[in-house]
Amino acid sequence: MTSRLLRAGIVALSTALLLSCGGGGGGGGGGSGGASALVASPGSNPPLPNTDGSAMDATNGSSADAGAGAPGVSSPAGGGLGGIAVDAASSTTTTTTASSGDDASGVGSGGTGVSTADATGVGAVDGAGSIIVNGLRYDTARAVGNILDAPAGLQLGMTVKVTGPVNTDFTNGIARQVDSAADLKGPLLSVNLPQGSFVILGTTVSTDSGTVWADASGLAAIPAGKTLQVWGLPGPSGVLRATRVEQRDPGEFILTGTVEGLDTTAHAFTLGGLVVEYGVAVQSGSLDGQPLANGTVVRVRADTLLQGRLAAKSVQWWYPVPRVEGSTAQIAGLVTNFAGPASLRVLGLQVDASAAQITGGPQAALGNGVKVEVGGRIANGILKATKLKIRNVPGTGGPASFDLTGTVGAFRSSADFRVRGQPVNASSPNVHFSNGTAANLGNGVKVHVHGTEVLNGVLTADSIEFQ
Repeated sequence: MTSRLLRAGIVALSTALLLSCGGGGGGGGGGSGGASALVASPGSNPPLPNTDGSAMDATNGSSADAGAGAPGVSSPAGGGLGGIAVDAASSTTTTTTASSGDDASGVGSGGTGVSTADATGVGAVDGAGSIIVNGLRYDTARAVGNILDAPAGLQLGMTVKVTGPVNTDFTNGIARQVDSAADLKGPLLSVNLPQGSFVILGTTVSTDSGTVWADASGLAAIPAGKTLQVWGLPGPSGVLRATRVEQRDPGEFILTGTVEGLDTTAHAFTLGGLVVEYGVAVQSGSLDGQPLANGTVVRVRADTLLQGRLAAKSVQWWYPVPRVEGSTAQIAGLVTNFAGPASLRVLGLQVDASAAQITGGPQAALGNGVKVEVGGRIANGILKATKLKIRNVPGTGGPASFDLTGTVGAFRSSADFRVRGQPVNASSPNVHFSNGTAANLGNGVKVHVHGTEVLNGVLTADSIEFQ
C-alpha cells in the first residue's frame, strides 16, 4: 500500500512538473504546439495523473441502433470514449449508459470534480490520436467519457464538448471530460439535392464537404422516409449543419435548435418548424441556473410526435460554454448575426474577432452561414478571439480535414485496412506516401493518415506518413 501511494505521488508530481515546463500535449502530429505550455482557465484542476500504469483492452459495445434507450459509452476514468478514441496502450474497459443525458456542468462522473472554469472545446471530431476536435489534439488517456447515442463509441464527425486545459495556440490539450450525443433523429421528410440539404422534424439540415456519411455514399443514396441520426452544428433558427449522418431504425426523436416563442404558461416553445411541449420534460444543463429563455440552444428528446407537436421528455442545454471571465473557449459553428469581424455570433455566443488571426480564407469571406472555428478568452461575456479559421463558405466550399494517428490493423490491402478502428482506403494512385510506400502497409505499422472525405464510413486517404 505504501509503495503504491508513493508511486502515485511521484507520477502526480512528474505530471505537474511536465506541465509547468510546457509539456503534456497530445502525442503525435501535434506540430509545434507541443512546445507551448498548457493553460487552464481560472479555477481549473490539475491534469489527472495515471496512478496505476495499467492498460486494458477496450470494449466498444455493439453497432446496433441506439433506439429509444440511446445507450452510449461511459467510464469513470481513462479512455471511456470508445470508437476511434480507443488506444490499446492506454484505454480502459468501457460500459454502456442510458440516455438521461449529462448535465453539461463540466463536473465529471466518478467524483473527479472537473471545473467549468477549464477551457471548453465544442465542435466535431475530425481525427484520432487521441482525439482531434477543431484541429486541436486532446490527450484522452484519463478523460471521463459520457458518450450517448453511439454504442460503438466516438466516431469521425460526432459533435462533442471537451473540458480541459489547452495550450495558448489551440493545438494541444488534455481532455478531462468528453460529452457527446446525437443532435437530430427522425424520418427524412424531403431532400434538395442541388442544395445538398434535407428536412427532418421541421429542421433544414445542410451538408458540406466535411460531412461524414457513415453508411451511404451521400445524400442521393438515402431512401425516402428513412430515419436518420445526425450530429451537427446549430445555425440560424431551424437550420443544422450536418457533421455526421447515419441511417437508423425508428425510435426516439431527437431535435436540436434555438428556442423561440417561449410560452411559460403553456410550457411550449418552437424549434424550427415544430412546437415543443415541455411541461413534463426534465430540464438540465443550465450552467448559471438561469431558466429556459428565448435564444437558448437546446437538445430535446421525445417519444411522441403528433400534428407538428413534440412531447418532450427531456430538454437539455446544448453543450453550453461557460461565460466565466477569463475562461478559454474554442468552438466551431455557423456564423449568425454578422455585423463585421468585431460583432458576430457562433453557437449563440457573441464573438469579437477584430484582433484574431484569420486563416482558411480572406476576412472578406466572413458572413452569415460561414462555418468557422474560433478560439479565445471570455471578456464581459464576449469571446475575444485570437484565432479564427474559415472552414466552409456557402457556394464556395472550404477545406475538409480528417487525421488518424495509430497502428494499422485488419489489413487486407491498401484499399481495406483500419487505423484506430476507422476504415481507410489508400488505393488511389494519387495518395502521397512519406517514409515508405504502399508496399510498407501492414498490421502493426504506425502511420499518420490524412484525408478529406468519408463516404460509406470509409476515410479516403490523401496522404500517409509512416512513423
